[in-house]
Amino acid sequence: MLTFVAAVFFLIVTPGPGVLSTAGLGAAYGFQPGLRYVLGLFIGTNLVSLAVISGMAAVVLAVPAIRYVLMAASIAYLCYLAVLIATAGSKLAFIEARKPPAVVAGVLLQAINPKAYAVNTTLFANFPYAPDNLWFETISKLLILNMIWIPIHLAWLWAGASLHRLNLSETAQRRINYLMAGSMLAVVALAIRSNR
Repeated sequence: MLTFVAAVFFLIVTPGPGVLSTAGLGAAYGFQPGLRYVLGLFIGTNLVSLAVISGMAAVVLAVPAIRYVLMAASIAYLCYLAVLIATAGSKLAFIEARKPPAVVAGVLLQAINPKAYAVNTTLFANFPYAPDNLWFETISKLLILNMIWIPIHLAWLWAGASLHRLNLSETAQRRINYLMAGSMLAVVALAIRSNR
């Protein structure tokens, strides 16, 4: 079970569309307005979990045309985000929002977020710790996933909301941008690798 906990932490903490947009909302609108968006992400990620657990995601993605279109769109979007982040110069590259999105925006982002499907598939298809009791393992995995997911996303929201208090050098800001862009490209590489 400890291996599963570690996997959850490292798969969720890495920057993807959800955490980057969460930090951006925190920076643009503060902690309170960002909570509605995080609630949407929470609902969306649990819907993705249920789709993966039930096999619905596998059925939809089993149609090659749908899978390739969704994968191409997702990879293109993630590469676009990586380029935006890497070329942001000396500004911290959290995804900027023009108005505070509501709960629905968070749900919709998770529905098209390839990282959400990759993470959930990895976590629920691997790391067995109760193979004789599938119900217990599945429910406990959902609980563990959410117990780690919630504080990580709240921390990203808090980091974004606290951004104005940071006084980073331009070099430090660029390095952060490159690290975030590299993380996005790692998500792209994982997505491509998982579809071979």
